[in-house]
Amino acid sequence: MLGFLVVLGLVAVAVFAVIGVYNGLVTRRNGYKNAYAQIDVQLKRRHDLIPNLVETAKAYLKHERETLEQVVAARNAAATAARGAAANPGDPQAMQGLAAAEGALGATLTRFMAVAESYPELKANQTMSQLMEELSSTENRIAFARQAYNDAVMTYNNARETFPGLVLAGSFAAAQPWVVEQPAEREAVKVTF
Repeated sequence: MLGFLVVLGLVAVAVFAVIGVYNGLVTRRNGYKNAYAQIDVQLKRRHDLIPNLVETAKAYLKHERETLEQVVAARNAAATAARGAAANPGDPQAMQGLAAAEGALGATLTRFMAVAESYPELKANQTMSQLMEELSSTENRIAFARQAYNDAVMTYNNARETFPGLVLAGSFAAAQPWVVEQPAEREAVKVTF
């Protein structure tokens, strides 16, 4: 009888350990998805600011139509990639597509800023100055949100790749951190007015 109780106790401990590991993986997966949601909020804010920048600059940049069109096209591509990544945060293809689209948007915004600096009337425009300040603030928020997301992804991936999580990780796919692949993407958008 005592042997049966010992075995039953060991089985109960093993069951609780498995439940704990599984729940830990679920909690960490939900954590990185929540961290991505914070990035998504800031990207949406950034994407919403860009049309206002373009509209404000249109009157001054009449001869820079191509630059304005490139900014709008890059913004639309980044918004589409963000929606794809939001549907499945951590998916390697979605995150790589998002990183590439956001990198292209950042490069386009940098070119836009360079062109805008050569127009003193635009630099003096109060609305443009406010929008540029908001964009700069948003860029900082995006950087902090990316860091939190990458930290959450690392914690999740560590939990699923180490013992005992490794035993239960079959149904838990690895998450992809937000990796900046091109050196130009590592630089923040220069916002100076």
